[in-house]
Amino acid sequence: MIEEKKKVLVTGIAGFIGFHLAKKLQKEGLDVYGLDSINDYYDPALKLARLQELGVATDQIVGNTEIKGTITFIKLNLQDLDNLKKLFSKHQFDYVVNLAAQAGVGYSLENPQSYIDNNITGFLNVLECCRSFPIEHLVFASSSSVYGLSEAIPFKEDDSADHPMALYAASKKANEMMAHSYAHLFNIPCTGLRFFTVYGPWGRPDMALYIFTKAILEDKEFDVYNNGEMSRDFTYIDDIVESIKRLLPKPPQKNNPVFNAKHPVPSKSTAPYQLFNIGNNNPVGLMEFVHAIEKALHKKGKIIYKPMKPGDVPSTYANVSSLFDYIGFKPETTVEEGIEAFVAFYKEYHAK
Repeated sequence: MIEEKKKVLVTGIAGFIGFHLAKKLQKEGLDVYGLDSINDYYDPALKLARLQELGVATDQIVGNTEIKGTITFIKLNLQDLDNLKKLFSKHQFDYVVNLAAQAGVGYSLENPQSYIDNNITGFLNVLECCRSFPIEHLVFASSSSVYGLSEAIPFKEDDSADHPMALYAASKKANEMMAHSYAHLFNIPCTGLRFFTVYGPWGRPDMALYIFTKAILEDKEFDVYNNGEMSRDFTYIDDIVESIKRLLPKPPQKNNPVFNAKHPVPSKSTAPYQLFNIGNNNPVGLMEFVHAIEKALHKKGKIIYKPMKPGDVPSTYANVSSLFDYIGFKPETTVEEGIEAFVAFYKEYHAK
């Protein structure tokens, strides 16, 4: 149970997960602060629409200005350490949830520098602020992509994750190691979450669900990779934010008795640090996913089958038993339910 009026900073609040989490935490009575640079990796209009949905007066947005509403919003880039420190100093946050990052596997082949600037330097600055202005718990986004070349299905947090297939995955693995070092050196309680294909209303336009839905409705062709022979552990957004909400008041403790320094595992430590998979524990075939979209839209899609994209993996499947044991919650939303909710959002949003 989270105490009311705890101060929480959500970075990447105009993003997909950040938006939903802020909405959830605000309803729970937390004092929510949101930070975002509103970059143009995808259409900023969607990010601004999410902020408006949160009650932010988007016509007032300028750099570093706090806009107060049901949440407090600050337009700020995590690379701006001076102003980030001023924000932490002013508000003395209890919790920080770092969701700001350069997303996307494919884009890392085009613009690798963006992943260093945003995911490495940006996260280092968050850690530095948590060091200078102590918090109760830092929860940060990692990714299922860290498992890379591993075929040890289902993926477990203590499996090897040392063979990333793209710079995006490498940056997320780096985040995990950076967080551990700060937890060890400065006693910052850190929890990393390896997200597995999050989807739902207000999702990103560069993700498969958005792309497929748009193409089918517009009667256009769309690409399906690896000839459709792929599966993903699709995880509905409401299940994700419920899990994060339950995690916030449960920071890891020092000297975990389960940790054995002679046989160390990645997910635990003598430092206040832990890693969890956060997925649906139920992989769905890509073609089954496509057919569920077609069913929700009452329309067949025009599919172009293509080979696997560089840096992509054929399957993801999360073992989530550790997270379930820790917070007593396991995602249960079916793909059919989640897709129907997304389609309803899509039609309403694009009808405006």
